[in-house]
Amino acid sequence: MQSNHRKDGSTLNRYAKLRGVTEWAFQSAKNSSDPFNDLSFGAVVTAPDGNERTIPGFWAGGNAWKLRYSSSQAGVHRFRTVCSDPDDSGLHGQSMTVEVGPYEGDNPLYKHGSVHASENRAYLQHEDGTPFLWLADTWWMALTNRLQWPEDYKWLAKDRAEKGFTAIQIVAGLYPDMGPFDERGANEGGQSWEPEFTGINPAFFDAADPKIEWMVESGLLPCIVGSWGYYLDFAGKDVLKKHWDYLIARYGAYPVMWCASGEANMAYYQWDSFSDPRLREAYVERMRAEWTELTAYIKTADPFGRAVTIHPTEYGHNMVEDAAVLDLDMLQTGHSGTVTVARTVPMIRKAVAREPKTPVINSEVCYEGIGGTSYEEIQRMNFWNCMLNGACGHTYGANGIWQVNDEKRPYGESPTGISWGHRFWKEAAQLPGSRQVGMAKKLLEKYRWWEFQPHPEWLDPLGEDADVYSRAYAAGIPGEVRVIFAPLHYSFSGITVRELKTGDRYRARFVDPATGDEYDLGTVTPDADGSWWSGRFKIFQDWVLVLEQTREARAE
Repeated sequence: MQSNHRKDGSTLNRYAKLRGVTEWAFQSAKNSSDPFNDLSFGAVVTAPDGNERTIPGFWAGGNAWKLRYSSSQAGVHRFRTVCSDPDDSGLHGQSMTVEVGPYEGDNPLYKHGSVHASENRAYLQHEDGTPFLWLADTWWMALTNRLQWPEDYKWLAKDRAEKGFTAIQIVAGLYPDMGPFDERGANEGGQSWEPEFTGINPAFFDAADPKIEWMVESGLLPCIVGSWGYYLDFAGKDVLKKHWDYLIARYGAYPVMWCASGEANMAYYQWDSFSDPRLREAYVERMRAEWTELTAYIKTADPFGRAVTIHPTEYGHNMVEDAAVLDLDMLQTGHSGTVTVARTVPMIRKAVAREPKTPVINSEVCYEGIGGTSYEEIQRMNFWNCMLNGACGHTYGANGIWQVNDEKRPYGESPTGISWGHRFWKEAAQLPGSRQVGMAKKLLEKYRWWEFQPHPEWLDPLGEDADVYSRAYAAGIPGEVRVIFAPLHYSFSGITVRELKTGDRYRARFVDPATGDEYDLGTVTPDADGSWWSGRFKIFQDWVLVLEQTREARAE
């Protein structure tokens, strides 16, 4: 295809792979004292099937503007730029094309497309229908300069991808655990906004660009959090709408997921409404209304149609007045070790049972090492307890990574006056829990995990006063596979599996959730009452028990 060159030698016509991002740069022909606030810029795109949509561009500093685009439709896409100032010949009326061809690589985000709720609203899937098993890591502050590009960032992305992580939760400049313009929120380009929120700072996002792109190139879905909830008060709704306009224009062409806010209904730590129950109730109601409007705005403003969620103080569906605006229901169940384990399952079950149905994940629970607690046994227990009770994925976090503690420059104190801990991020990345939840995900991927349903009736019932470490959970596909997480206290009693089909045969094996080692128990058959007892465990620890119904004919 013949390229079309402008006077400056740049090419307007491009080639791109399916779902790959194409970028064009433009120069305004007119000077403006405040281009970010005074101008809008984009392009009307005609797809090969004849459908039209408008793609926003973004201000890149000075007189520079950029436009990014991707598509899952092969063929020639034609563009005509539009500017709010039609007399600006550098931005208005430019024509270009991109010819989109097949993608032949193995990156699932390019091969299968962006991630959305499944048709039955029970799990997440790529746009081509391929199920997506969410295993996220929490990098809230990883766009700051405490995680250096490229060495630190590439090392951490490689580590997470190799362990089986598929998503990263990351905040786009307006951070938790600090007030606006705290120096700890800056990266190599400075703060994300100018003082008093008078305008965006493109240099911040210039430094963020390669990090976001590298996530995608590593097969890690960026879940981009626009801001922490209390920025609605610090910056105001109009500023946050501009913030989202900018994020959508800059990153919407990538296969991302949007998170409208972090802890959306939580007031700033030093305000009375944070701690006074009377004031807090009124604050929460106001925030629910505001975040409903803003979340709906994100969905309307995004021409790429990326999925939208919201990160909560407890339940994502309670952060908004109308949960229909959410494609994923995130939960936050706490950071108190065994206390949190006990409250997590009821919360997951409540969210999974809620109508209208929305895919559910626990998006923040027990950062590994926080407060000297919540180490690997809590990490794998939370993973299995959530997944076997109906969650469609899980988010892990390590204390030291979410706030990015540099080895020589730890994050420091929260506005509460307390530090969350100074563990170096690279040391935190090597805590064993991240590897163990990755192994757990890979075990589930051997099966049609998206069809799993919780089956408490497959196990002996326990009283409500039973210790959290005494609770086993089971899920699977009847007639095919059962996966059971058995806490360490079953080591002495063994575990009894019920409601098996009498006369059928099952291949049984124990999987060590700490190492991934498998111990084959051979083919087993249930008793006359349809139950089977595992016998005592060989090692005093928690185990995952897997029973697969064999394809053999019924036993004689």
